[in-house]
Amino acid sequence: MVADDSLLVREGVRALLTDQTDLDVVGLAADREELIDAVARLTPDVVVTDISMPPTYSDEGVRAALELRRSYPQTGVVVLSQYDDPAFATALLQDGVARRAYLLKERVAQPGQLAEAVRSVARGDSVIDPRIVESMVATRTRSSGSALRHLTAREREVLSEMATGANNATIAGRLFITVRAVERHINSIFAKLGLAEEGDVHRRVRAVLLYLAEV
Repeated sequence: MVADDSLLVREGVRALLTDQTDLDVVGLAADREELIDAVARLTPDVVVTDISMPPTYSDEGVRAALELRRSYPQTGVVVLSQYDDPAFATALLQDGVARRAYLLKERVAQPGQLAEAVRSVARGDSVIDPRIVESMVATRTRSSGSALRHLTAREREVLSEMATGANNATIAGRLFITVRAVERHINSIFAKLGLAEEGDVHRRVRAVLLYLAEV
C-alpha cells in the first residue's frame, strides 16, 4: 500500500507500481493514522510511505515503520524522503534493518528502482539509497574511534555498493573490477570492521548496515 499526503504523489506511485506485473497496490493513505489503520485491515506485504506526513510533517513515515515493526513484523516498509540526512536512516534502522528500505524521493522517477526496493523488502532484505550510505560512511569515518577510518577508498566504495543490496557481480561491473577483487575487498572490510563472515550477500548487507546505524 502507498501512504503520502499528496494526492498526486499517491496516485503517481500507485501507477508506477501497478505497471509492474508482479505488484498490486491494495490501499492508499494520506497520513500516519490512516496508514496504521489500513495496514490492520489490509495486511499488505509492503508499505511505501513518505517520511513527512500530517500532523507534524516531520518523521511520520519513520515512526510508522517502527510501530509496524512491533505490530506487523512481516510487513516491509519503503520510506521515501527528500532528505539525505543519515539521521533519518539511522532512526529507521534502530530496531533492525530486515524488511526496511530508505530511498530518496527522486527515485520515484525511476520506477525500476522503486519496484526493486519493494521486492527486496518483501523478501526480507534491506535497501538504502547510495547517497545515504555515502553520508553515513563519511560521518562514521570522521569519528576518530570508528573502524571505518581504516578502510581504503576502494573498500568504502565496495561497502556503499554492498549496502544498496548489489551482489558481487553487480559491484564488479559498477566499479570496473573483477568479481575476485570484490570478494577480496569484502573479506578485508569485514576483517577491519570486526564483523563475522556470512555466506549470503544480503545477510552481510544487514550486518554492515547495523554497524553503520550504531549511535
